[in-house]
Amino acid sequence: MAESSDRYDVAIVGLGPTGATLANLLGAAGLSVVVLEKEAGIFPLPRAIHFDGEVLRILQAAGLRDEALGISRPGEQGMHFVNAAGETMLIRGGTAALGPHGCANNYYFHQPQLEAVLRDGLARFPNVDVRLRHEVLSIEQDAESATLQVREAGADRVSTVRARYAVGCDGARSPVRRRMGSAMVDLGLKQPWLVFDVVLEQDVELPLHTVQHCNPARPMTYCNVVGNRRRWEIMVLPGDDREAMVQPASLWPMVAPWVRPDQARLERAAIYTFHSVIAEGWRNGRLLLAGDACHQTPPFLGQGMCAGLRDAANLAWKLEAVLKGRAPAALLDTYESERAPHVRALIELAVRLGNIIQTTDPALAAERDAKFRTGEPEIFELPPQVLGAGAFDATPGALAGRPFPQPRLDDGRLLDELLGRRSAVIGHAPALASAAPATAERWRRAGAIVIDRPDAALRDWLQSHQAHAVILRPDRYIVGVARTGFDLDRISQYLPVAP
Repeated sequence: MAESSDRYDVAIVGLGPTGATLANLLGAAGLSVVVLEKEAGIFPLPRAIHFDGEVLRILQAAGLRDEALGISRPGEQGMHFVNAAGETMLIRGGTAALGPHGCANNYYFHQPQLEAVLRDGLARFPNVDVRLRHEVLSIEQDAESATLQVREAGADRVSTVRARYAVGCDGARSPVRRRMGSAMVDLGLKQPWLVFDVVLEQDVELPLHTVQHCNPARPMTYCNVVGNRRRWEIMVLPGDDREAMVQPASLWPMVAPWVRPDQARLERAAIYTFHSVIAEGWRNGRLLLAGDACHQTPPFLGQGMCAGLRDAANLAWKLEAVLKGRAPAALLDTYESERAPHVRALIELAVRLGNIIQTTDPALAAERDAKFRTGEPEIFELPPQVLGAGAFDATPGALAGRPFPQPRLDDGRLLDELLGRRSAVIGHAPALASAAPATAERWRRAGAIVIDRPDAALRDWLQSHQAHAVILRPDRYIVGVARTGFDLDRISQYLPVAP
């Protein structure tokens, strides 16, 4: 039995962190949104445990900064790669200092708590319709909209949902991706690991930082999560009995050097296969993909969920601009071209680190250790957050396509609190006045905020880059930097506006 159809601006399939973040951003933009989630509630056990400073800034854009800070802790100690002899080979840097996004560079959290924050956030928006226990049976599209056939669990009726765009945030086995026909490219790592989460019930002396135990006899990862939660990830070796591995009789002996069963409560033990894949084709007409539906990375950098929330931030402002008539639909084609290169770089780095961690041949491990033993431990950072080709000035050597920092302004506010969801033109008054009238009109049509008396922190940034003006997108990436009036007219053409 079918019922009458409902119409929305955007239909989101999946209410995990990526889908819930996208729904919050679109809800705040005033768009009509329906979220279709087949499960009845939040998965109650730990999964993702890390997000970075840019992700907190995205949550700030969704109006949830304080709530996210309330369920997380800053990660100030970094990550150490240690060989079987206890020697530190590699360090991913950690710091207590504020990073460029106006917060710490890293945070640790318990995923069910973050998902609750995101879902509670959706209750603010009467224009967001959340439908739990609703499974998408099919998706079709035409030139004007996507049509989804949906059934609620336990009901016979099939309802029809129509939306101008539909976004599959429906995970690694994404039905939306299958409907789009987007192929997955394997980047070279596929390995089962046992994930073992505990809650400490008494004080135990454990490292404050993350440790990658690069022991060829049994590679492991240790994570200090949040509160009393701790995690071990244990590589599954050939010949392991997977059913036996997840039983307490096998689990506790593997972590016996660090914790005993009388000191902690087992919360979860499960075997996952770590993948390194990326989809080709994140948009097909009215259908789009985000999060695990279009890329999956090994967890060695803690960037899986982060990548999904970056997708949501990139896509949200573009959908808003297109749906409100401020930009042509072709703007959505820049979503994959901008995001995919950074995602791929993160996956490839995770694969390289995985090859270091997962070395199980003692002779190869000895060679590896010897290479790292020649000096002080090597310190590495994540690949720079640089977009691929898209809606910004692609002049070689330009600062465009990178995130603009978020300083505190003279009145104590963070920059994004002033800018809101708008594009921004920031510069000295004489420089902005030198722009052509058509350029100023383009700023107006793009809905940009114009700041011609920048605060001290913004003046310092302009001076340090020998710039007279800078243009920012709503996702806080740099459109371009101007050093002359001609520059300002030229880079303003990258601000998307409707024809």
